[in-house]
Amino acid sequence: MPRLLRPFTRAVTYTRLLHLCVAVVWPAMLIFVKEAWWIWPVAAVVLLPAALVPAVRTVEGLQARLLLMGRSHDDRAAGIVVAPSATWGDRGRLAVWLQARLLLGSLTAAAVSRLVFALWDMAWSVFGARRPDGPPPLPEGALWWHVPLVALLLLVLLAVTVLAAGRLITALALRLLGPSPAERIAALEERTERLLERTRIARELHDSIGHALTVAVVQAGAARAAGDPAFTERALGAIEETGRAALEDLERVLAVLRESERPPGTRPALTDAGRLLASARASGTEVDLDMSGPLESVPGPVSREGYRILQEALTNVLRHAGPVPARVRVAVEDGTLTLDVRNALAAGPPGSGGGSGLRGIRERAALLGGRARTGPAAGEWRVHVELPVR
Repeated sequence: MPRLLRPFTRAVTYTRLLHLCVAVVWPAMLIFVKEAWWIWPVAAVVLLPAALVPAVRTVEGLQARLLLMGRSHDDRAAGIVVAPSATWGDRGRLAVWLQARLLLGSLTAAAVSRLVFALWDMAWSVFGARRPDGPPPLPEGALWWHVPLVALLLLVLLAVTVLAAGRLITALALRLLGPSPAERIAALEERTERLLERTRIARELHDSIGHALTVAVVQAGAARAAGDPAFTERALGAIEETGRAALEDLERVLAVLRESERPPGTRPALTDAGRLLASARASGTEVDLDMSGPLESVPGPVSREGYRILQEALTNVLRHAGPVPARVRVAVEDGTLTLDVRNALAAGPPGSGGGSGLRGIRERAALLGGRARTGPAAGEWRVHVELPVR
């Protein structure tokens, strides 16, 4: 029994009833002025132009979240959109929502008011009073237990009406005020961007900062154990150099963190590759760029990740080979985005290519369903990435 009564101890049960009643306040005020059946059809027609206003969707979404979801902050509450209408599909669903809310609110208000008046009339009858427009008192010889039985049935009917109406309007809100397909795609794209950046940040912190701290701890321990001033000086120099490199990597990671707060659409994409080339040329690297194909047609996530891959490839050129000439090719053809970066090998080649930057390039390509090849080829160091754009 307590489990059956639990819904009536929750505030959301009554805020849902309030949400339904608010929808019929202004038509009810017109009825007090002039009681006529045509007020309800007129109210339904008046709501149709309101659905064309983009801000109405925001207002309805905020009301639904506050009154229908209560204190819930889970995915169900997030399923109600508070953004303005952007398409005709959004406006159409909003129009259906306004009509459904008006209809269900009027039916619920009528049912609740009749049940409450019925209980009120029964109370007058029980106490033997008589109102001019009310029912007569109970006749003599009537069974006394009929009164609490009927009152209990009316209360149960009232409870069922309130609960059923509240759950129905909540289900309609999730259906009609939920995100459109375009909004779902945008949310999925933003989530993918965040996961990709989070993975990259975790990887770089582990590889760069973890490596620097390990070197510092080992060098400091060895210097203390050796007790040799010359060795201690060399160890301190190694710790200083490693720490400086770690600080540079940390600044780069923090820059990514600050940038991740920006909306995906404002982050750099392949169409902004000029800034990368300008930065590389300012560092003394001669960059030869070859771009072909419709870059503006590349989907947002692929274009932004392509920018990051190109950035990482040029960073590796500067870090491992120095200011050597580099050739960059960016092409879109046959449903594939191709990124190819080549540079002359330095005196000390980067070896097997097991660094965090190259590994990050391969991981990014794999997440987008593409492939990446890195390593020496024909006397050059080559980064070749192919990403599907369809």
